[in-house]
Amino acid sequence: MGNEQNRRVGATDRPIKARLLAYRVFAYVTGVGLVLLVFYAMPADYIFGNPRPTAIIGMIHGFLYMGYIVCTLLLAERLRWKPLHALLVLLAGTVPLASFVAERKVTHQIEAQQAAVS
Repeated sequence: MGNEQNRRVGATDRPIKARLLAYRVFAYVTGVGLVLLVFYAMPADYIFGNPRPTAIIGMIHGFLYMGYIVCTLLLAERLRWKPLHALLVLLAGTVPLASFVAERKVTHQIEAQQAAVS
């Protein structure tokens, strides 16, 4: 009976770990893209009149943010987050440096929950 229960817990841990890893990667990459957009590309556009970095980095950040949305929603669905919690984590991808803070909080929260279950 103990082995059967361990197999079930292990089986449910894998999808959570995989989704958490995907979320963490997209949170980091989206955060870096947003920092580049806000602190490099936009000043280059508005101060120096060079719109090319804004166009390129803005497009890349947009695509990465869509991946961040998907990963966040998959994680939220799996962990049964309240809609407001999921929305706040999603909005973290739109505020410079906030995705890094949200990623750390979400990771610590999930690791604490996993440790409590084990």
